[in-house]
Amino acid sequence: MRVSRTAVWILTGVLCLATAPFLWTAFVNAADTTAAAVKTDKASAPAKEAEPAAIQIPSELCLGCHANPGFGVPGPDGKMRPLDVNKDKFEKSVHGKRLCVECHRNITEIPHKPGIEVRVSCVECHERLWAAAVKESKTQQNARLGVVVEQIKHYMKSIHARPSRADQSRTNATCYNCHEAHYVYPKGSAERTQWRVSVPNACGKCHAKEREQYATSVHGKAVLEQGNPYAAICADCHTTHDVEDPAKDATRVAITRNCGNCHTESLKTYTETYHGQVNWLGYAHTAKCFDCHGSHTVQRVDNPNSTVHPDNRLRTCQKCHTGATKGFVTFEPHGTTHDFGRYPYIWIASKFMLQLLVGTFAFFWTHSALWFYREYKDRQERRTRPHVAADAVEAIKGKYYRRFPLIWRIAHLTFALSLMLLTLTGMSVFYSKTAWAPVIMNALGGPIAAAYIHRVSAVIFVSVFFAQLVYFVIRIAKNWREFDWFGPNSLVPRLQDLWDIMAMFKWFFGMGPRPVFDRWTYWEKFDYWAPFWGVTIIGVSGVMLWFPNATASFLPGWAFNVATIFHGEEALLAVLFLFTVHFFNNHFRPDKFPLDTVMFTGAVPLEEFRHEHTVEYNRLVKTGELEKYLVDAPSAPMTRGSKILGFTLIFFGLVLLAFVLIGVLGDLNGG
Repeated sequence: MRVSRTAVWILTGVLCLATAPFLWTAFVNAADTTAAAVKTDKASAPAKEAEPAAIQIPSELCLGCHANPGFGVPGPDGKMRPLDVNKDKFEKSVHGKRLCVECHRNITEIPHKPGIEVRVSCVECHERLWAAAVKESKTQQNARLGVVVEQIKHYMKSIHARPSRADQSRTNATCYNCHEAHYVYPKGSAERTQWRVSVPNACGKCHAKEREQYATSVHGKAVLEQGNPYAAICADCHTTHDVEDPAKDATRVAITRNCGNCHTESLKTYTETYHGQVNWLGYAHTAKCFDCHGSHTVQRVDNPNSTVHPDNRLRTCQKCHTGATKGFVTFEPHGTTHDFGRYPYIWIASKFMLQLLVGTFAFFWTHSALWFYREYKDRQERRTRPHVAADAVEAIKGKYYRRFPLIWRIAHLTFALSLMLLTLTGMSVFYSKTAWAPVIMNALGGPIAAAYIHRVSAVIFVSVFFAQLVYFVIRIAKNWREFDWFGPNSLVPRLQDLWDIMAMFKWFFGMGPRPVFDRWTYWEKFDYWAPFWGVTIIGVSGVMLWFPNATASFLPGWAFNVATIFHGEEALLAVLFLFTVHFFNNHFRPDKFPLDTVMFTGAVPLEEFRHEHTVEYNRLVKTGELEKYLVDAPSAPMTRGSKILGFTLIFFGLVLLAFVLIGVLGDLNGG
């Protein structure tokens, strides 16, 4: 049946007249709502925008169309483009009291033209509101807005804010791609929790492959299947607004640290290994959490599909350690020194080294403190050293006694330089969590360059050590029949050293005279023999870590854990001893302060020699051999150069000591 054109016009007019009162009522109510909102207490009101919207259009008018479920228009591709807004959900959001046109600022009339371009700037709006809050001194009332603005700064530097490769007129992702356009809920609300669970699906709109892998992981199943809001989602690993290219070192390092937000203890134990220490320094070439456990497909360790399941672990290690043997499988990447039940060998090694450290320094630091007190007291009482009889030294006045030949001095200097390099490179890794370690590591050229320097220095140190050992063996072999193993010229400890220690402590407490010594004092002998222990412990453990494939071919993987403990803790003992006790014995005690140059010039003033090594002096005088060892005083350039070199070495030694002490204190404070 056809309807006449006149009838259509009549029917249209009737409908307009019938609906006009309802439209007018809706408009008036919306206006009243807007007016009421403006009349709220200004002191507690959120900051007003610095620049108001072009036109104040009540949101009720917008929702008159957009609140209808299924409302939309065809897009350029012919598919329906949804434009509907759930009014109830929107009003519960943090933007529920804002006008639509505050965001959609290019909408200036209702109804607007169809197909209008979406032009919404979350960044501009929030920054404008924050500027108004700052201007009106309402930052405390709008603290959350300040957090948003701070996040904006991070977002603007992220990979999401950069132009898309597919369409450079658009960014990779905008705020509303992740947060949803109209449903941003307050932190702590039930809706916010529900939104968190949906984040992987939002990320999956762009990262479909990763979303599919994530769904099979232990994290994905907990979130997507069980709705667990506490399980890890994309943003927990990749961060929220700082998202960067995962191929970058900085991103890979950040992701590793983010694992520790949930797996706190695992991250702590990981950072006690070489893998974790290098990672903490900011370098990503060592194994990270996802290198071993997988990234988007991570499974529980007991899952046969897990990359760290015992059946798969060796293949995982071989991704980095080509040719790794079965010994790698039993390495404990999360072994702790506090659990004897699970890690007995690690626990024993740690407790042994702890007792060694405590015992060593309990004795030697006490020894140094008492020595300082007694020697300082003697100097105050003007009894520093006995007067030398004039007739005994008149003929040799101004002479020096030669204690160390050139070869010994060169060896000592080589020892000192190589040891300082070993300390600098090694402790930068050992105390990777300190503020100074990344700076030093960057200056050295990174961990790979530092490892090269460390190993070259170690080879030099060990070579000098064995060279002097060979020298002594040859020298003794030539005169083995006449050599007195426990004589005055021997460095072998003897019973007299024990008596000297006892006499020294008696002097400390004022119970006897200051003891006199022969050619080698008991502390000099300790300085000589200590490297035999240190080189063995540090050297053997270092070689084990240097050649892991060879080590794992005949030792279990936990041997790496033990070697790491021995290597680091024994090095710590050596460094602390050398830069405290050794420096004190030779430079910092009152009779020597501020510097003893004998290891640089090779000679010591005769009077000082007579005072420090009275027994040897008297023996040489008695046998008439003293003059064989007398030399002229070092030249002025030699003396000046020795002092410059000595003070330089002491300075760098004390700097290294300060670095190490910062690391020790950080560990004691749980750092």
